[in-house]
Amino acid sequence: MGAYYQFCPVAKAMELLDERWTMLVLRELLMDSRRFNDLRRGLPRMSPALLSKRLHQLTAAGLVRLEDGQYALTDAGRELGPILEAIGVWGARWVGALGDPDLDPKLLLWDMHRRVDHGAVPPGRSVVHFDFTDVTGGAGRWWLVIAGQDVDVCDYDPGFDVTVTVHGTLRRMVEIWRGDVSWQQGLRDGALRIVGPESVRRALPGWFALASYATAPRPA
Repeated sequence: MGAYYQFCPVAKAMELLDERWTMLVLRELLMDSRRFNDLRRGLPRMSPALLSKRLHQLTAAGLVRLEDGQYALTDAGRELGPILEAIGVWGARWVGALGDPDLDPKLLLWDMHRRVDHGAVPPGRSVVHFDFTDVTGGAGRWWLVIAGQDVDVCDYDPGFDVTVTVHGTLRRMVEIWRGDVSWQQGLRDGALRIVGPESVRRALPGWFALASYATAPRPA
């Protein structure tokens, strides 16, 4: 790790935190990803070798501990939660440009699956099918299977009856998830279409709890 050779606590903290991917590894741990494979699903473009290296560094620094094959944050690691949340809010407010390489359906569905509001979803099994019209091939079709407290992300048809289908562009769905536009705006402008029983169509946005940065007010 690079050293700044300054006594300032900001400099000392950044000697640990500003290496590539480190803050995103902490983000995933704060989102309660504990197993190595779950961390990889939240960081699909990070190599397994580099992920292992970063976890080792964070463990050696006392931010992460490994118990029974699962990773968890220490008190020092959890204390970074409000800091990462504030960075996310700042990024949503001031760094809004999204390039096409930033749009990843796998990452979107993985994030959505861990933000399901189970109290808002009807009892039994619910299957939400996403059909991203601007993604070519099979990579544009995804399913969330919600059953009780369990949520599975599928990139293949799981074989269950579909409760509701979301048709639209990946870009618009990402913008909705980030809080750049609302579900209602996405439906009004035609970039999004929800197919299913009317009661489910109306309720669907409430099945997911947006991140704190998604509700941050944007500058004019």
